[in-house]
Amino acid sequence: MSQLLVNNRILWQRYSQRVDGMDINEKWMKKAIALAKKGIGTTHPNPRVGAVVVNDGKVVGQGWHERAGEQHAEAIALEKAGNKARGGSLYVTLEPCAARGRTPACTDAILHAGIRQVVFASSDPNPKMAGGGKVLAAYHVDVQGGVLAEEADALNIPFFHYVRTGLPYVTAKAAISLDGKLATRTHHSQWISGEKSRKHAHGLRAASDAIIIGAGTLMHDNPSLTVRDAKIKGKAPLRVVLCFETPPFNPDSKLLSDDAPTRFYVRSTNEHTQKWHDAGVEVGKVNNLPAILRHLAGQGYLDVLLEGGGHLHSAFLDGRFTNEIVLYQAPILIGGRDGVSLWGGFGVETIPKAPHLTEVKRRKMDDDYMISGRVVYLD
Repeated sequence: MSQLLVNNRILWQRYSQRVDGMDINEKWMKKAIALAKKGIGTTHPNPRVGAVVVNDGKVVGQGWHERAGEQHAEAIALEKAGNKARGGSLYVTLEPCAARGRTPACTDAILHAGIRQVVFASSDPNPKMAGGGKVLAAYHVDVQGGVLAEEADALNIPFFHYVRTGLPYVTAKAAISLDGKLATRTHHSQWISGEKSRKHAHGLRAASDAIIIGAGTLMHDNPSLTVRDAKIKGKAPLRVVLCFETPPFNPDSKLLSDDAPTRFYVRSTNEHTQKWHDAGVEVGKVNNLPAILRHLAGQGYLDVLLEGGGHLHSAFLDGRFTNEIVLYQAPILIGGRDGVSLWGGFGVETIPKAPHLTEVKRRKMDDDYMISGRVVYLD
C-alpha cells in the first residue's frame, strides 16, 4: 500500500456521518473521553485513555485504563464486546499502541477482534508506542485520527509533557493577597483565602501525584499535606519536602500523622536523617532541582502540585519549571517590605520579558477569585 494511501486513511474526515444533525464520531468520542476521565489520579506514568466499541449503532463494549501495568482501554472494551466487536467501530481517546510494553500491543487485539473502523482523538507522542494508526491502515482498517483531539489532549497534559521533556508537569498553587503576598513579614499565612478556595485546592491535591513544599513551609506551617475535602481515586499523593539539609526532627510533625508517603530531598544529610527515616520518612540526597524533578518523573510522579513558600516558587519560576499557576486571590492587603511575595529575587528586567499566562480562567469563590493559566516563558 502506498504511503499516500496510508496517510489518507488516518486523516480525520471533515464531513463524517451525521444523524439528526449530530456528528456520530464526536458523539462516541465524547463517551470515550468521559471514560478516560475515570483514570485521573490512577494511571500515571501511563496516559489516561477511554475506549468504546460500537456496532450497528449500539455500544457493545467499553473500558478505560485504570492503572499502569493493567489492561489498556482498547483491550478491556474489546474483551467486553467479544464477538460483537467483529465488523464494528472502535473509538479511543489515544492512538492505539503499536508495540508491546507491559501489556500486548493494542493493534494486535484490534486486528484479532475484526474491527472495521478505528477512530482516535490524540496522536501518541511516545515514539516507542506510536504508529498504531499506520499499522492498522496497512491492514485495511479504516482509521481516522484527530476527532476531538483538543479535548482529549487536555486529559493527558502531564503525560505529554513528560514524554517531551522527561520532567513532571508542575502546577503552582498559592493563596495571595491583593498586593501579591503569600504571607506576612512574620511568615503568618493561615488563612489568606476563604473556605471555598481551600476546598477547591484540595481537589487539586486529590488529582496530583505529588505535593511539594520547602523547608520554610515545613517549619512555619507544620502542614499535613493530606486531602480532606475531595475524594482520592488512587493512592494518596506523595508528600515532598525540598531542603538544603535534613531539617531538625520534629516528633509532632503532621507529616507523621497518617500513612500518606513522605519524602525529603536534601543536598546534605546530618544527625537528624536517621530519626526521620525511622519515623517513616524517606530521605534522598539530590544536588539540584532539575535532578529532583527528573527523579520524581522517572518514578511515575508526572502531575506535581507546588505549594511552597516564596523561595520555592521563586526557584521554580527562575528555573522555568512551573508550567501552570492557580492563584486564589483574597480581598485583603498584607503589605510590608518583608512580606513574602510569590516571586521574589530579581524577577524580570522589563515588562516585555515577563512570563504571561495563556488559557486563562477566572472563577469567583465567595469573596475570593481563582485565577489560573498555563505559563509561557519568553526569551
